[in-house]
Amino acid sequence: MGDESTISPKDRFLTVYGRKPVLEALADDGLRVDKVILADTARGPGAAEIQRAAKAAGVPVQHASAHRVKVLAGNGKQDQGVLADVVAPRMRALSAALADRRPPSRVLLLDGITTPANVGMILRTATAAGLDGVVVPRRGVAALDPLVVKASAGVAFRAPVLRCGSAREAAEMLTEAGYGLYALGASSRTTVFDVDLPQRAAFVLGGETAGVGPEVGELVTEWLSIPMPGDVESLNVSAAAAVLSFELVRRAR
Repeated sequence: MGDESTISPKDRFLTVYGRKPVLEALADDGLRVDKVILADTARGPGAAEIQRAAKAAGVPVQHASAHRVKVLAGNGKQDQGVLADVVAPRMRALSAALADRRPPSRVLLLDGITTPANVGMILRTATAAGLDGVVVPRRGVAALDPLVVKASAGVAFRAPVLRCGSAREAAEMLTEAGYGLYALGASSRTTVFDVDLPQRAAFVLGGETAGVGPEVGELVTEWLSIPMPGDVESLNVSAAAAVLSFELVRRAR
């Protein structure tokens, strides 16, 4: 857990890459772009347009090797030699959230969800439902990249994202902080609609194929199901997250 003691840049920014996403971020008055990083090899009208847009927005442009840009973007095929670090005002380390005077009362924990579209839709849904946090581990979950931002319709920038190393690490931290840990599983008799919840609860959403992993599963307080009278085996994880999130809204009302 050593990486929890220092604030990683990945706990402050969402990095977008590619010329169109970077230009869109620079043009959006609702976003604050910390910096643009442009590859030394970037030439022509596209690079010039980005430099003009950054200057107009008062955003510094740093230059780096093409290799460095690929490493920072994490996606060498689509970065087009440019990326931007966009300030995510509600994103922070899980450890910082738990140390707050008023820690979050209801959070989602993503475990092994690797499809960017699902992560993006979950962030959009959780933000719409007013949840206090979505724990997005750095390992084992889709990176918070332009595909996630697109799936969230831009909401990812202002979502209450909580970062940590892994889902197991998050489960341990939440358990130690007194949270009940609930996981969605199809076979449980207890449903999301009738479970008695403690003051603080975290809900684990498992991966698209394997579900909740055994490392997190062994720490779960109780498994919950979503009743489905129709002849369907399971819901997509983002649909299940929506059902759960708005059940929490209903209870709060």
